[in-house]
Amino acid sequence: MSMKSTLSGYPEWLPEDRIVEQNIIKTIQEKFELYGFAPVETRSVEPLNVILSKGETDKEIYTLRRLQATEDEGNKGVGLHFDLTVPFARYVIENRNALTFPFRRYQIQKAWRGERPGMGRFREFLQADIDIVDTRDLTIHSDIEIVQVMDDILSSLPIPKTQLHVNNRKLLEGFYRALGIEKTTEVLRIVDKMDKIGTEKVRLFLVEDLSIDAEVAEKCLRLGTIRTSDPAELRQAVEALGLEHPLLEEGISELCAVLEKAPATDTSNILADLSIARGFDYYTGTVCEVKFLDFPKYPTIAAGGRYDNLVSDGKTVLPGMGMSIGITRILGVVLHEGLLTSSRKVPSVVMVALVSEESRDQSEKIARALRSRGIPCETFPHALKYGRQIGYADNKGIPFVWFPNESGEGYGEVRDLRTRDQIAADPAEWAPSKEDMEIQTVWNQEQMDALLANKNYVNKG
Repeated sequence: MSMKSTLSGYPEWLPEDRIVEQNIIKTIQEKFELYGFAPVETRSVEPLNVILSKGETDKEIYTLRRLQATEDEGNKGVGLHFDLTVPFARYVIENRNALTFPFRRYQIQKAWRGERPGMGRFREFLQADIDIVDTRDLTIHSDIEIVQVMDDILSSLPIPKTQLHVNNRKLLEGFYRALGIEKTTEVLRIVDKMDKIGTEKVRLFLVEDLSIDAEVAEKCLRLGTIRTSDPAELRQAVEALGLEHPLLEEGISELCAVLEKAPATDTSNILADLSIARGFDYYTGTVCEVKFLDFPKYPTIAAGGRYDNLVSDGKTVLPGMGMSIGITRILGVVLHEGLLTSSRKVPSVVMVALVSEESRDQSEKIARALRSRGIPCETFPHALKYGRQIGYADNKGIPFVWFPNESGEGYGEVRDLRTRDQIAADPAEWAPSKEDMEIQTVWNQEQMDALLANKNYVNKG
C-alpha cells in the first residue's frame, strides 16, 4: 500500500525548514517570558456550543466523530479549535480559583480552520498567543503593553519588515451609532473586509445588503480610509467628519494613548488604520493586525485585541487583551520565497567517519565521548570511501568530520569541511566554537532585494 498522500493546507516542513521554525519559536518564547508571561497548553477540541457562540465561524470548524461510533453514540458535539483565544477563555473560567490575577499567559500550539488553502493560508497552523486577563477592569495600559511586546518580537525576528495596524472597536461603534446605524456588528464585519474586497464592494454591501443610506455609507467609508501614526492628526481627521458620541470619544482617546506609547525605534512601524475591525464578535476595544510592509496583499501574520466579555461563565466576567502570531503564516512566505534557511540540516556538529566494520567500536567510542560533553554528533553507518562519507556530511551542512586512526591507536584527526584544516584531537578535550554549536537561521537579503525589485510580486503579495 502506498503511503504517499498530499493534503492541501497541511504543511509538512523539511528538516532544515523545521529548524528555522524552531528557532523562530525559541525567539518568540524567550520574548514572552522576558515580559513575564507563563506557558499554558489547552486541549485541541472544544464543545461546539462554546466555539459557535463567539461569532461567524461555523463554516470553518472541523468537527470530530469516532470512526466506529454507533448510531446511539452519534456526534458528541466537539470540534477542533480554530484559534487559541476561545479555549483560553474557557481554561481561565475553569481554573480561576487556582490562578493568580492578573493572569499573563502565552501559548504556542496548533489550530485548525477549514478555509481555502493559499499563500499564507493553511488548514492546520501553528500560533503563538499572549493574553492578560484580570478580575478587575483592564486599563488601556494592558493594551499598550501587548502592542509593545508584539512590536518587540516582530522587530527581533529575521523576517521582512512589518507594520502593525491598530484601531478601536469603540471608535467604530460610536461613530456608527452617531450615524443612527443599528446593525453595528454587521457593519463592522463588512468594513473589516475593505482591505480584501475594496471600497466599492464594501459600499455595495452596506447599501444593498444592509439597506444603509448612501450618504451614511459614504461616511463609514471615509472613516475607514483614515490612516496615521500621529495621535493629533488622528483626532483631527475623525472630528472633521462632524459626529459626536460618548463611545466614539472613548475609542479615540484609547487609540491615541496606544499611538503615543508606540516604541520610538527605527524598526517600529505602528499605524492607526480605521478600516481594521477584526471579524470575531468578541472584540470590544483595541484591535490589531500585522502585515508585511513590503507585501501588503499577503494575509495578516499577527492579530488580536481587547475582549471584555469573552471570559465568562454567565455570572463572572473577566476582561482580557491579547494578540496572536501566525507562525505558519510567516513561514509560508519566508520559506517559500527562500528568504530564510538554516546553517545546517541536522543538529550534528560532528560526523565520526567509519574506517572499517572491524573498527566500529572505535568510532562509536569517540562519538560517546563527544556526546558526554554535549557535542551533537553522529557516526557514519557504512565503511565507504572517505569521499562518500565527507560528501554526506557536507550535504547536511555538518561542519566537522572526525577521522579515527586506521591503526586503531589514539583518537585520530578532525577536519573542518569549510576551511579543510585538519588537526589531531582528543574527544575528551576538543570542542567546536559556540557559534558552530548553534544552528543559525540565515537571512537571504539578496533574495529579498530581488523580490522587492519585482513590482508584480510586491503588488500581488
